[in-house]
Amino acid sequence: MSHDDSGLREKPLKSERVFDGVFLHVNRDTVGLPDGSTTEREYIVHPGAVMLIPLLDDGRVVMERQWRHPLARAFVEFPAGKIDAGEAPLDTARRELLEETGYRAAHFDYLCTINNAISYSNERIELYLARGLTAGERQLDEGEFLEVVSHAPQQILSWVRDGTITDVKTIIGAFWLEKIISGTWSA
Repeated sequence: MSHDDSGLREKPLKSERVFDGVFLHVNRDTVGLPDGSTTEREYIVHPGAVMLIPLLDDGRVVMERQWRHPLARAFVEFPAGKIDAGEAPLDTARRELLEETGYRAAHFDYLCTINNAISYSNERIELYLARGLTAGERQLDEGEFLEVVSHAPQQILSWVRDGTITDVKTIIGAFWLEKIISGTWSA
């Protein structure tokens, strides 16, 4: 898709780091708007992440339940994790699958890249379908607590529909999985 975005483009004029955390950083940029005026844009700088849809041979999908502090509850979600500096996304996918679930996959299919919060973050999440799974021992990071579960794709879609699953990356993954299983989309 090619569009002329010259009438929408913002010109970066100044950038400053206003918060430097262990994992996340916040920038405040001054930008020139198309009409010649200026404004400020604050956004989270994120290293990027991967999310996996681990499909078992019996048709169930490996997921996890994990406590998410900002919303003070446990969420059912697909395995995911941040990309380390200098690490290729596919290497992150392999590492995170093993660390969080104990599974190794014989095949990884890249599905898409999502930007889950485009108005206030540069985060990108690379989605992969993982197949040919072999169970093994988890290697959780220090301070990481989660339960590994498996569910039928129909159950996951039901939870999306009734609002049990609200995590945007997991919702997108559930829709990808539905399209792949139905044969509408290929991986």
